[in-house]
Amino acid sequence: MSDAPAVPGEVAAYLENLAKGRDLSPHTVAAYTRDLASFSEFLGVHYGTAGWDWGKVDRMAMRSFLAFLTRRGLGKRSIARALSAVRSFYKWMHRQDLVDTNPARSVGSPKFDKHLPGYLDRGEIETVLNAAQTHAMDGKHGDVRTHAILELFYSCGLRLAELAGINRTDIDLLAGQVKVRGKGRKERIVPVGGAAQLALRNYEIKRDELSRRLGTAANKEALFLSDRGKRLDVRSVQRSVVRWLEGIDEGRGLSTHSLRHTFATHLLDAGADLRAVQELLGHASVSTTQIYTHTSVERLKQVHRKAHPRA
Repeated sequence: MSDAPAVPGEVAAYLENLAKGRDLSPHTVAAYTRDLASFSEFLGVHYGTAGWDWGKVDRMAMRSFLAFLTRRGLGKRSIARALSAVRSFYKWMHRQDLVDTNPARSVGSPKFDKHLPGYLDRGEIETVLNAAQTHAMDGKHGDVRTHAILELFYSCGLRLAELAGINRTDIDLLAGQVKVRGKGRKERIVPVGGAAQLALRNYEIKRDELSRRLGTAANKEALFLSDRGKRLDVRSVQRSVVRWLEGIDEGRGLSTHSLRHTFATHLLDAGADLRAVQELLGHASVSTTQIYTHTSVERLKQVHRKAHPRA
């Protein structure tokens, strides 16, 4: 990539191996590229531009790097990702016999502040979906598409990139399911609810009309198309969703991810098994899913405080 930051040869070789060998998303590879470019630049200043090598980097240099990132104003999650990138890079160099030790292993990741994700209550999500459905009745391609997107987000709890990456062959409306490619390109099958199925059937009619009108200019693979027939990118999906959430946002910063949070919270509120929700969300660890139980408990506390006379 022409706009990629310059990196030393070892880093370039590692990144090439990362992109080809581990089947990571382009977003992850780009983030690792930035992190390792920043690390290399820091080491040049820390040790002096001449005379440093990867094998001489020690624990104190690693701690100084984390302090450097903190001074730059990076959040804890960004710092943890940068540390993970350095650890992974050193593991690769160790396998290539380029270094003897991994100095990043002895440095702990920053502790995250736990926070409850923003989500919509049942009344709010119904308001959004009903309004989008009413708007779609005019039959415009973009409006019908947005309604289908909103229904699919809420029905399946998808990540933004997962929804944007869905192909026509991934959707099986007869079986009521969609094949999703999650983090690390891991695939999972997620049920699609009746309301989402109906919205998707309506959208498929508009998509087929658009495809016939544009001919070879239309993408034949992607499920969601722009008005010009290209695969709808993640930013366009985000904009179309946020437009419908703005009316009920009230400063909560609602986004496409809020619909994923809403999906999980409503399932757990209704008594769904935590492990089942973990599988539906595509979480590698159940501990990630447990934040939604915190959301449910916090909601109950708020109800208790408002309603109980001695709360």
